[in-house]
Amino acid sequence: MADMMEKVGLGGGCHWCTEAVFQSLRGVSEVHSGWITSEGENSAESEGVLVHFDPQQIPLETLIEIHLLTHASASDHSMRHKYRSAVYVFSDGQALRAATLLETLAERHGQTIITQALKFSGFRAVSDAYKNYYFTAPERPFCVNMIEPKLKKLIATHREHVDERRLKCDR
Repeated sequence: MADMMEKVGLGGGCHWCTEAVFQSLRGVSEVHSGWITSEGENSAESEGVLVHFDPQQIPLETLIEIHLLTHASASDHSMRHKYRSAVYVFSDGQALRAATLLETLAERHGQTIITQALKFSGFRAVSDAYKNYYFTAPERPFCVNMIEPKLKKLIATHREHVDERRLKCDR
């Protein structure tokens, strides 16, 4: 199974929120939160996650669609330097698939999506104290106010991909 796994980087919002969303999905085996870099003008660190997934259980396209749904993918707000909206790819094939899907979803929803497909360059993980942020203490105010609404949206729109055993609560 390990040889069937793929990985992708996703950035756009707080890595605590993004981590919880992708940890909640069937077919995702690992999620690492931290700071991701690309190249050129996108070489500065930006919050994001690395997602290891089985494409037979959850395709890259579904992960990207969920990513766009759970962060401000159409908003070019003042914090984009910290929260770059991107899909960080590890191959030319992933880059083509991601770019094509971003265009298709923008057309389908009739809006501009600022999320870019960028080449992955580097990653720096959060300290151990901040790993699994939501699942270690979901009662924290940040978790209740910021992460819970994203998880509820995920369940409402993509319930078939949610591993409810991981959530361990009734939403």
